[in-house]
Amino acid sequence: MQATKIYEKAERLTQLPPYLFVEIDRAKRKLQEEGKDVIDLGVGDPDLATPPHILERLKRAADDPANHRYSFTEGIRELREAIARWYDRRFRVALDPHTEILPLLGSKEGIAHLPLALANPGDVVLVPDPCYPPYRSGAILAGAEVVSMPLLEEQGFFPDLWALSQKAVRRAKALFLNYPNNPTAATATTEQLQEAIDLAKEYGFPIAHDAAYSEISFDGFQPISFLQLPEAKSVGIEFHSLSKTYNMTGWRIGWACGNAQLVAALGQLKTNLDSGMFQPIQWAGIAALDGDQGSLQQAVATYQARRDLLVDALAKAGWQITKPKASFYVWAHVPTKEPSMEFAARLLEQSHVVVTPGVGFGPSGEGYVRFSLTVPTARIQEAVDRISKTL
Repeated sequence: MQATKIYEKAERLTQLPPYLFVEIDRAKRKLQEEGKDVIDLGVGDPDLATPPHILERLKRAADDPANHRYSFTEGIRELREAIARWYDRRFRVALDPHTEILPLLGSKEGIAHLPLALANPGDVVLVPDPCYPPYRSGAILAGAEVVSMPLLEEQGFFPDLWALSQKAVRRAKALFLNYPNNPTAATATTEQLQEAIDLAKEYGFPIAHDAAYSEISFDGFQPISFLQLPEAKSVGIEFHSLSKTYNMTGWRIGWACGNAQLVAALGQLKTNLDSGMFQPIQWAGIAALDGDQGSLQQAVATYQARRDLLVDALAKAGWQITKPKASFYVWAHVPTKEPSMEFAARLLEQSHVVVTPGVGFGPSGEGYVRFSLTVPTARIQEAVDRISKTL
């Protein structure tokens, strides 16, 4: 009798931590299957609809057979030109649409692939802690060593770059930054970003800045682009996305832009991994970038109202939380002495409310939980009422 073959995962997969949101979703679905009403303040997936003019452009493009064939990896010229126009209007940053912009199947894809394009096994990738998990997992899959940069509250959740070891920065092949930040909702100043540029120039490594939340900001605050700094383009690239700005998370459309050499390296990798983005989605992206921005203003007003409701209600329940200036997250201290994972698990089990434990974003996230503002105000109020009863 022939023996059953045992298939083993590649070693690189065994080094990956469990993807936090998958674990949370599994526990949530179990409760839902038991008939429980679960309020999900965990994953940052907008509940607002994609604006109608974007949908209409998708439909018209989908009716054209010319858009049904393979697309180029670098995207259609019209999309790259629309991205360049948007950067010029929003940030006064000039980008060459032919060499300095690369459309992506969502910014997550490009972020996770960047270390594979830049780092060799044994090289270092500098990663904030806590952080959006693909910064870390992309480096691990590339065989690079992850060196964590703690984001501490007393430092405004910006890494102490000059405290990094000489050994680490000399071997670094990339440094990830993300402002407005996920999960902490912190914002960065030009002075802080200039520090990163100075370090990158001194040691010769590139910076990858994730700006996915730059358009979600409150109280008149306007986040800056990394590329607005005069020397930024010489040392780095910026990742952006239509996901959060236009409620298009499922569409998977984003881009990398900035330093032409870095954009080309990522593009070379992508030509070997995918065949480009479905062209009707690209035409819809153009409509989003060039079209009326009223829906974005309405979305921001909605998130601000939800932020105020959540923070004020939690404050009445005894929490001490500063209202964030940007993103649709609220980063809060765990109000008990429990580890964040245990606290989040208890809220889910007893309150049927999902919050994300801070430690899931990295060791320096311990002691915090993240709330997402992607549910209606009535559900946020219900969630706070349940949490208050549990505590």
